[in-house]
Amino acid sequence: MSELNRQIVLNEIPSGRLASEHFRLVESPRPTPDDGQVLLRGLYVSLDAANRAWMQGATYRSALRGGDVMAGGALAEVVESRAAGLKPGDLVFADTGWQEYSVLPGRGLTVAPRIEPLTNLLSVYGVTGLTAYFGLLDCGRPKAGETVVVSAAAGAVGSIVGQIARLKGARVVGVAGGEAKCALLTRELGYDAAVDYKAGDTRRALRAACPDGIDVYFDNVGGDVLEACLFNMKLHGRIACCGAVSQYDGAPPPHGPRGVPGLIVTKRLTLTGFVVMDFYDRKDAALSELREWVKSGELKVREDVIDGLENLPSALIGLLAGENIGKRMVKVA
Repeated sequence: MSELNRQIVLNEIPSGRLASEHFRLVESPRPTPDDGQVLLRGLYVSLDAANRAWMQGATYRSALRGGDVMAGGALAEVVESRAAGLKPGDLVFADTGWQEYSVLPGRGLTVAPRIEPLTNLLSVYGVTGLTAYFGLLDCGRPKAGETVVVSAAAGAVGSIVGQIARLKGARVVGVAGGEAKCALLTRELGYDAAVDYKAGDTRRALRAACPDGIDVYFDNVGGDVLEACLFNMKLHGRIACCGAVSQYDGAPPPHGPRGVPGLIVTKRLTLTGFVVMDFYDRKDAALSELREWVKSGELKVREDVIDGLENLPSALIGLLAGENIGKRMVKVA
């Protein structure tokens, strides 16, 4: 075990698009746990669009500042424990930040099972899968025969949302960027139709794909796609607001969705924002159902694993540009 700890530090808060110069790789002494703490070695770091949102100000966590170790969750292994209930070799998911070693309080850490592949603990059996499950089923509440639209449909959360909607008997339309992603949605993941938002008039394309309107929209992107869906929602439609990746990186859009108040009132729409931790009291039941779907082959898991701690900045920049299909993560050990 190295005496040094490699870390990715946020050099400065970007004022425009995130770039590699906003980060730097540093080395520091490996930390030592005190009573009640554990020393963790990161295995896989989770990458999410929310990483960029944390640079813009306080959300459900404190805002990041220049000079901070970049924040992020990881699947990690206990190396040394001075906390009851945790021993070397245990796996945990923890807010370690972008570094090889971290020290955290043992209280609140839950041991994860050793499964193959381990990466599934960050994707379908982690925050990603639970976000898709609860966001769709609790906030969107789809019924058999309804039309569900999912944005960022080839991404980590979206690729699972659409498949769950199909399992619940809905007709599913995915919105994604590029012909290759749209083809994957319909040919591999079972979507009924796909709309390429890069191809032109998204509102018109959605009307063609959803001629009877949209019952449920799972929103991962905000911006123009949200606006296009709002104008095609059916009476009493439901929108699950998961994220707004179109607004996280670079200059803010010149306008938000237009005509929203009138649409919400006249169509009696329900917009529900959520954070997955709201549902953690029921996560065991959700994980049990997700495991059954994966085991039966009804739910396909797509993952995008990049190797090397030093590649975390470029991997996040690429995710924000839509490079990934499925859950992106970086293997650090």
